Amino acid sequence: MRKTTRKMWAVAAGVTGVALLATACGSADSGSTEDASGDEKITLTVATFNEFGYDDLFAEYEAANPNVTVEHKKAATSNEARDNLNTRLAAGSGLSDIEAIEVDWLPELLQYSDKFVDLASDDVEGRWLEWKVAQATAEDGRLIGYGTDIGPEAIAYRSDLFAAAGLPTDREEVAALFGGDDATWEKYFEVGRDFKSKNPDVAFFDSSAAIFQGMVNQMDAAFEDPETGEITALDNPEVKEAYDAVLKAGVEDNLSSHKSQWSEDWTASFQNNGFATMLAPGWMLGVIEGNAKGVTGWDIANVFPGGGGNWGGSFLTVPAQGAHPEEAKALAAWLTAPEQQIKAFKAKGTFPSQTEALESEDLLSVTNPFFNNAPTGQILSERALAVDPEPPFKGPNYFAVSDAMSQAINRVDVDRTDDPATSWSKFEEAINALG
Repeated sequence: MRKTTRKMWAVAAGVTGVALLATACGSADSGSTEDASGDEKITLTVATFNEFGYDDLFAEYEAANPNVTVEHKKAATSNEARDNLNTRLAAGSGLSDIEAIEVDWLPELLQYSDKFVDLASDDVEGRWLEWKVAQATAEDGRLIGYGTDIGPEAIAYRSDLFAAAGLPTDREEVAALFGGDDATWEKYFEVGRDFKSKNPDVAFFDSSAAIFQGMVNQMDAAFEDPETGEITALDNPEVKEAYDAVLKAGVEDNLSSHKSQWSEDWTASFQNNGFATMLAPGWMLGVIEGNAKGVTGWDIANVFPGGGGNWGGSFLTVPAQGAHPEEAKALAAWLTAPEQQIKAFKAKGTFPSQTEALESEDLLSVTNPFFNNAPTGQILSERALAVDPEPPFKGPNYFAVSDAMSQAINRVDVDRTDDPATSWSKFEEAINALG
């Protein structure tokens, strides 16, 4: 079971770029404080990645604040956004007024909380789930991020491809097929083998590394010791068991499409029956709809192997180096208010982390025409209730270890250069190099 208390600590990050921050950046006090006031017209830049559902919201904010122009900078992937942030944070200039941060690399930045504006305010007290606030709170008590979404997971599937394989297509029947409340990863793979035997030309799932991500997010402390910060990925039997299981299913049983998520061929595969299922946190729904434009048959089942699972979830931060920190803070607060987050969910599926939004009938009644009019608000609300309220521990080295694991899996599943044992040995070398 997960420990109920965790020692607060900070250790040096083993990630290129972030380790430079302590000496390369000034403190929050040294950032520009020339805020716009009165009728001064200003431009606020907002850097995000993937799909946050903010385009219409930016226009709405500009209409209500005629002296503010919002410039949106969107990276293609979370990794690209992280690299840009680390480089410019270390340089001390060049960041956007608001920078979106993904939860898996947020722990790296908490060590340098003075490089961000403290966003704590009575105006937003109690706005978010408590564990969401805790994720963005530094050891010194500074709140460096306003929560946007969380990522409760369901299973997205192609009902037409299921029909071609003689499997159920109704979303409730599909949930039962995977085991309902008792769904397991082995049952998911079992259904995949059945599907593949009847429809051998179509992959069952999109990415072995993505399946591992779903598994690891159900582990209490997959890669690091919560008490000491020590990297424990090589000694945690759950990690190796999940690695073996996903490669057996993906490669030996050939259930994977053998593509890397976010790659060009992965994106293109949505248009050519590339796979039948994928793990679907709320924010992924907008990605699927965008990549599969014009494709019919997508649906979403209220089920997830192993019980509940949360993948991702992001925050809006205000770097201290910005020229307009107060205006940026105000925009970040507005974007992450319950009303706006519900609008973002309707636009792109980014499921709210705000307590008021989670209780809103406006959220619970949301349906998604692209996913066969699935009641996505209700489904994801129920999937959120299945998630352990104490999230898995992710320390400063989590992202680096997770990235090394994805590379290990992809060497076997995508590149086909290594067998599982050889690739695991390379993973061991990469982890030992982190110190």
